[in-house]
Amino acid sequence: MHDVNIWSEEFGAVTDAPILLIMGSMSQGVLWPDEFVGRLVAGGRRVIRYDHRDTGMSGTVDFATQPYTWDDIKNDVYRVLDAHGLESAHVVGHSAGGLLGQYVAVERPERVRSLTVIGSSPLGGGEGQVIMRALLGQPQSEGSLPEPAPEFVAFYRALMAAPPAQDRRARIESMIAEQRLLHGTGLPFDEDAARRLQERIYDRAGDLSAVANHRLAAAAKPDFEPVGVLHQVKAPTLVIEGSHEPVKPGHGAVIAEQIPGARLMIVAGMGHTLPPEVHEELATAILAHTAG
Repeated sequence: MHDVNIWSEEFGAVTDAPILLIMGSMSQGVLWPDEFVGRLVAGGRRVIRYDHRDTGMSGTVDFATQPYTWDDIKNDVYRVLDAHGLESAHVVGHSAGGLLGQYVAVERPERVRSLTVIGSSPLGGGEGQVIMRALLGQPQSEGSLPEPAPEFVAFYRALMAAPPAQDRRARIESMIAEQRLLHGTGLPFDEDAARRLQERIYDRAGDLSAVANHRLAAAAKPDFEPVGVLHQVKAPTLVIEGSHEPVKPGHGAVIAEQIPGARLMIVAGMGHTLPPEVHEELATAILAHTAG
């Protein structure tokens, strides 16, 4: 499926080494903070970020008449690279964006100069099933990935049971509460900054409810992720996880174990978001990783 418009923007000189930033499921590209992007550009990188289909300013669809799977979301990575005239780039992915980066590095290694995954799970590791079992209170299967933190489980159980927010104010308050949960407990939470971000996300979305199509896409092809393939990744790989990761704690170590030569970096205080306190540390690491 190639008839959905994908919004993207780039920063920096076209002659600089390109970095493609891939955000997580149901998330807009502007969740890559402007200050963090600016640090990468100041370090001599051409940086591209984009909105996934059905998020932000990218096109939205009626899933009932235009269904798609996560294969299509993954193939949008190639579409963005092509649109910017790039045969390859340094790929940096957060959460499900890191999983997409792993898939692309396996499937089209010639397009990935280096790989950085942040707050992500291993490709083919069954992360979705682990989270769903935790939310439903079901026992995990033997050898499964670590469960999300108890506060994550409690928050989303309550969210699933609550009626949906009916207006802009209520929706933004709900989004701020979710950001606070994902932020974790390792660093102070700036509610004013969170409000500005969530207002921006709300106001730039063509259809905020369309993000739910990402869940439908996952259900449409539950076996989207290939299993047992991470040993095939050839790109130099940096795996980053926060010390207070509430969603995928310990998953970074599993990725690093499975990708030959991968390096694991733990960022003190960081949860599942990218607050200002970690921008310098993250940017410095990524600039060094992409300098080859």
